[in-house]
Amino acid sequence: MKTHCHRFSLLFTVFVFYNLSFHTVLAKDTRQTYTYGKASRDGIGKFYKGREISKVMGHLGASWLERPKREQEERTDLLVKGLDLKPTDHVADIGAGSGYFSFRMARLLPKGKVYAVDISPQMIGIVRSKMAKEKVQNVEPIQSTITQTKLKPNSVDAALIVDAYHEFSHPLEMATSILESLKPGGKLVLIEYRMEDPSVPIKLLHKMTEKQAISEMKTAGFKWEKTLTMLPQQHFMIFRKPQ
Repeated sequence: MKTHCHRFSLLFTVFVFYNLSFHTVLAKDTRQTYTYGKASRDGIGKFYKGREISKVMGHLGASWLERPKREQEERTDLLVKGLDLKPTDHVADIGAGSGYFSFRMARLLPKGKVYAVDISPQMIGIVRSKMAKEKVQNVEPIQSTITQTKLKPNSVDAALIVDAYHEFSHPLEMATSILESLKPGGKLVLIEYRMEDPSVPIKLLHKMTEKQAISEMKTAGFKWEKTLTMLPQQHFMIFRKPQ
């Protein structure tokens, strides 16, 4: 009986030690990934690789996303053309918002599909309303979480993030989730306003340098392929999931 109790006590001690050690390492890793400080006017006080994460625009900004002058100001026509999509592609529009790009891509994918991924239920509602109004069948709205796209692993050929990544409260987790959802060799196109250009009339935290973006995506496991320069205000950065 004493031997049995001794073994139980030993096993319990090992379990507690392992459990405490695991959570200590986890906490340490979390501290190393993100740091916290005083929030700026447009930030949340959480920093990733020295970059303060921006506040989220939210569904109240839907009208700004759909503004009539957007194509002229940002040359969104060139952006969509630059995606070089195939008719059968399955594409994830991450941070889809009102679906501005989701529906433009859907027209190019008669045998494919667009997953309009957004964390906001209000934005998802706007996408659903558009689908019904325009009778679009190859767009599928998906409500994500702050860390997961909710896409199936190895299910999409390409992913697009337009002016949204800088708002992700958990950028490493989301980038990793996007990587997992891509097929081997699949591409991520990241669009962000150029911080290197002071003439771009956008708040500082809503911009990113090419160097910063490449560093963050590399940490998640992506390989930078190239950056295109045809857009007047934004980086057009192409990353690949390794084969």
